[in-house]
Amino acid sequence: MGRRPVLSAAAVALLLAGCTHSGHGDGTATPKGTASPSASPQASSRPYTLAEAVAPRTRAEAVAFLRGLTVQPDYFGTGYRRRDPYELGPTSWAVLGADCLWRREALPSTVLASLTRSFVRPGSGGSGAVYVSLTVTVHTSIRQARRDMASSLEEPLRCPQERLNATDTVQDMTSRGDPFGEQRNATTDDDLTEFGQYVVAGDAKPRRFDWYKHRLGPVTVAATVRHAAGESEQEQAALTQDALAGVGYVTANVDRYGRNRASAAPSATASPGPSTAPSTEVKGAGDE
Repeated sequence: MGRRPVLSAAAVALLLAGCTHSGHGDGTATPKGTASPSASPQASSRPYTLAEAVAPRTRAEAVAFLRGLTVQPDYFGTGYRRRDPYELGPTSWAVLGADCLWRREALPSTVLASLTRSFVRPGSGGSGAVYVSLTVTVHTSIRQARRDMASSLEEPLRCPQERLNATDTVQDMTSRGDPFGEQRNATTDDDLTEFGQYVVAGDAKPRRFDWYKHRLGPVTVAATVRHAAGESEQEQAALTQDALAGVGYVTANVDRYGRNRASAAPSATASPGPSTAPSTEVKGAGDE
């Protein structure tokens, strides 16, 4: 995992306590070779990041980077497996339309590539399935990545209810954004977090919905978690902690890619692949 382990239970509790309501609506074992997600976070002088100088510069390099980036099902906890369809992208991404419906569209000129991977933890013992998706997007510059983060923070304000597809809606979201070193953010250049509910047509009760988005230089890492119906508060907290740990594993891999590329200079730009290499629904399975 590099120099700094991912968020512990204490850090997750701080994250949850620090969130502020914005009044808007919104869709296995510990991974081998990584630190335990229950380890206490350590102080660091800098966040996980990716310098523009060593980031992918062409669409081909960006696609190779995304394809080579390690994202394992067990990053997010026990029992997860690949969902079908497993991947969306890399030449399209999710866009929240004026009608507040998430749909996939072709990438703009400011984005080089975007790839979503989707996972499911099948239901058991009377509980339903849990769905996790993770999207990594390579922007053309840090400036464009920061604009994307700002846009993501604004989107729920204009859409009190966001439709994931024809049957699922997210609502009652609590959100927050933080740069590195402020309040709860101790890992990346800046991040966004939302917690709320998603409602499935025909279901009597809404379910918990989590959404995270982290920026590392010109790269963003976004994840969604759609909880199962009937979870206890303890189960929700555990799923949230596991999901944040999974995002931490991926951001650490991006950071490691950049450090390895920088240490290999001046030949760093010769190999775009990360050194860590060995549906119609959108926010539930795509970049927000």
